[in-house]
Amino acid sequence: MRLPHVIFLISILFLALAPVASAKHEPESVRAYKGAIVMDAASGRVLFEDRADEVGPPASVTKLMTFLVVHDCIARDALTLQTPITMTREDARVAGLKDSTNVQLKEGEVFPVEELLYAIMIQSANDAANALTHAAAGSRAAFIERMNARALELGMTHTSFHSPNGLPPAHGQLPDVTSPRDLALLSRYLLLHTNILRYTSVRARAFGVGVRLQPVAMTNHNHLLGRIAGCDGLKTGFTNGAGFCLAATAQRDGHRVIAVIMGSSEAKLRDLKMAELIEKGFALMPVGSTFERSAPPAAQSPPATGTAPDANPPATPTTTAPSSSAPAPLPPGQKTSSTDRVPLRLSLPATIE
Repeated sequence: MRLPHVIFLISILFLALAPVASAKHEPESVRAYKGAIVMDAASGRVLFEDRADEVGPPASVTKLMTFLVVHDCIARDALTLQTPITMTREDARVAGLKDSTNVQLKEGEVFPVEELLYAIMIQSANDAANALTHAAAGSRAAFIERMNARALELGMTHTSFHSPNGLPPAHGQLPDVTSPRDLALLSRYLLLHTNILRYTSVRARAFGVGVRLQPVAMTNHNHLLGRIAGCDGLKTGFTNGAGFCLAATAQRDGHRVIAVIMGSSEAKLRDLKMAELIEKGFALMPVGSTFERSAPPAAQSPPATGTAPDANPPATPTTTAPSSSAPAPLPPGQKTSSTDRVPLRLSLPATIE
């Protein structure tokens, strides 16, 4: 073979392999997730998983456990939705942290528990999460102990909480860590036993109406609300260390899917991948699976004057509880229900929190 032909063939081979080499590095710079899982909320059955036990920081998805600990206090009458909470200097300090989502709490202000719950679920307010700790447990440290105790009870074996809000740890502190599987377990429990959708389904609401001259306009960071059919929760999160995270849920025709993504490199990529996983979940859903709740929602109180009504109110639940046994894998050959595919929008906005 002549030398020019050899050089030509080597050049062609090099060009053919170049995209392959580039693709190997692509996940490091453009990564849909570090770990993901899709679960049938009714049975706890895992419908899809990819590195579901990958451990990492959950960022503000941590606030799902914050919500649960406060809900536990309300359930045992240690708090009510109308219990007034006086903001402390520490709450105001958290409100002033650079690049931290908040509702601008100031020392001495007084807000009811319910208002702060809306703040952590819609605005992802780190200062509101901090305020709930001393109201519910007397101190931040005691509250975090309850968070970890609850995680153990729910079988969240890869989880350790060190904050109520998922902020990056200060010097000498440990980070919050969990896994997609653990967050799916937490999400399922919240859907079965609390009224969390009352808060997570709200797209916009004003904070501080009747207390402040200028309330804070809150907009839900979950941009799948109103874009993906049936999506009504749950919680987004982002820090530089965690990447973009999302625990999401959607209900259609009596079926409910839970999907969790951790460690995405871009907000838009996370949201698009989550939309894809939700569709995958409904496509793989067993025909006989029907989501029914075991706990009725708390008595609805009217929204504060000037606030937006719930944009995606949850469906009225029934009273039969699905089995809370350990999730079982989808049997081979299991028939699945069919759902209409929802067109995905390629311009979902990014959120920093």
